[in-house]
Amino acid sequence: MLIDLKELSPNQIYYQIIQTLIPRPIAWILTDNGNGTYNLAPFSYFNGISSNPPLIFVSIGIKPDGSKKDTWININERNHFIVHIPSVELVKEVNQSSATLPHGESELNQLNLELEYFDPSITPLPRIKKAKIAFVCEKFQIIEIGETPQGLILGHVKYIFVDDSCIEKDAKGRIIVNPKKVDPLARLGASTFATLGELIELQRPK
Repeated sequence: MLIDLKELSPNQIYYQIIQTLIPRPIAWILTDNGNGTYNLAPFSYFNGISSNPPLIFVSIGIKPDGSKKDTWININERNHFIVHIPSVELVKEVNQSSATLPHGESELNQLNLELEYFDPSITPLPRIKKAKIAFVCEKFQIIEIGETPQGLILGHVKYIFVDDSCIEKDAKGRIIVNPKKVDPLARLGASTFATLGELIELQRPK
């Protein structure tokens, strides 16, 4: 089957893309609501862009009422954000945090998640303590795309937190992150999530 996207509505295109662009990593993003609370939401239009400078991107849409999502607003207004890579054990919390709430209301009020703060010289924001990887980011650029619109948010990664339980070292003393110990959660289409499954290791040809 060849699917002609010009014959589909934006919602139909979205549905086809998320079922075929698989698996996708999940950015579980914590931002400051500006009222003493934090917003926490998952996004799977997410990946890395470059290492010099170290940039990630996340693409964020709008709410059903047509307003911008809180994560978009918070990053635009306050610059700092934390991107977590959630493990499989956090799947219920990740899913619950995707609910649409009124602007400024915190998902953390409904979730039993402990926060842990970094040194204030690093970032004013905390991380989710149970998340084994967290990227400490600052807004690099926000690009509005299309008529909807979609916010393409570029984040400058300042620090990467990795839980010590996931770190090993190779023969050269380099830090290696063990993916099995991270046990990252991935996104598929519709309501389906995925786990790592079997790992295949191949050396790149010279």
